[in-house]
Amino acid sequence: MSLVIELSAVVVTIRDHQAFVLCLPYDGLRQDGPQLALPSGPFLPHNHRTFDLALRAFVTEQTGFTIGYVEQLYTFGDDGRYAPVITEGHAVADQQAERIISLGYLALTPDKAFHTGLKTEWVAFSELFPWEDWREGQPVCLKQLKPVLDQWANTVAGPEQAVRQMRVQTLFPEDFDHWNEERVLDRYELLYDAGLIPEAHRHQGKAPDPRTGGHEMMSDHRRIIATGLSRLRGKIKYRPVIFELMPERFTLLELQRALEAITGLNLHKQNFRRALDRTGFVTPLGVYNDDTGGRPAELYSYNRDQFRFSPSQGLSLPTLR
Repeated sequence: MSLVIELSAVVVTIRDHQAFVLCLPYDGLRQDGPQLALPSGPFLPHNHRTFDLALRAFVTEQTGFTIGYVEQLYTFGDDGRYAPVITEGHAVADQQAERIISLGYLALTPDKAFHTGLKTEWVAFSELFPWEDWREGQPVCLKQLKPVLDQWANTVAGPEQAVRQMRVQTLFPEDFDHWNEERVLDRYELLYDAGLIPEAHRHQGKAPDPRTGGHEMMSDHRRIIATGLSRLRGKIKYRPVIFELMPERFTLLELQRALEAITGLNLHKQNFRRALDRTGFVTPLGVYNDDTGGRPAELYSYNRDQFRFSPSQGLSLPTLR
């Protein structure tokens, strides 16, 4: 059995109060146009000293820019995976290997890297997982999904029915107060198990269910992105990684909007700023931004020295209920 080690990068940036992930067009299974794929490439031991260096090299080669913050997410090795091969800027499938092992990475880059050139596409998280964005109220797709999930839970009997019902109630609660924004991956896998994700229907040859919305992606790349978003949503609460997505100078409102874009939640402005003041992570610059459309807003910078003395501290996320 041949084995391929693949590296996949979930590259995230913020622009116009939206969080985006970097994708490549994939000429694959669909007849109505290309799907999407993550920047990915094989690990070649004779060319790459470390996984990290290999990842940085092929992301630069495929997308045209250099990534900054990087951390490993998880190892993906499910049967039925297939590795992408980049041809003229497009991803195509390499189905020769019998088993593909993928190491997923999360990479964060500020807005200045948004224009990458080449054949890349920045796709909003809200387009990949529309049920995850509560900033405009309850996502419309949830009103369609919830009855279907309840029906799926009740198609079996006994202990399995109770397990399914508990998963649905926990991950897609009736009220917002019980919504846990960190469980992106768990919700994606529930929708997959219920057959509501297009990727779940590939081997059965069935048409995708249109009720979930969201872009279909190559192989299990949307699952890798769900893992990355889950990690990022959790990590901003105990490490100040959000500043890896911010420009050198920013307003407090821009910082709040960036956090809201990542979490899919609306934050309480006053409570957020009070909690931010206690961290010491931001430093006022005494310079004001006049392009706010209203009262000029003071610009701030990230105080990296503060993180050296409080490495376990993140940002509080007081939400609007």
